[in-house]
Amino acid sequence: MDYEQRDFATPTESREFPHGRLDLLRVAGADIGRLTLQPGWRWSDDVRPIAGTDLCEAPHFQYHVSGTLRVRTADGTEFAAVPGQVTALPSGHDAWVVGDDPVVVVDWWGASDYARGD
Repeated sequence: MDYEQRDFATPTESREFPHGRLDLLRVAGADIGRLTLQPGWRWSDDVRPIAGTDLCEAPHFQYHVSGTLRVRTADGTEFAAVPGQVTALPSGHDAWVVGDDPVVVVDWWGASDYARGD
């Protein structure tokens, strides 16, 4: 395998949506996303119109860099994800930013089709 290195400063692709942005890197055949979600962002308000589903159907495997993200799964389980944590989210969830700080997460699973809208 050849050496490969990418930087979020120059992403392979970026997608903007209300109150947020996804920067996507393609490295060694894998997609890695960095989501930056501003205060006021909520999946059901800002991404649902793009996705066309009632809940987020993308499973995620994420490292939480900054901010607090509140998540509610389809079965009603609700929790907060905070900096330093890693979460594995199943398909079927809503999420929103809590407080005045942006949420930044790095997503190794689920970013490829996030907010694609095609």
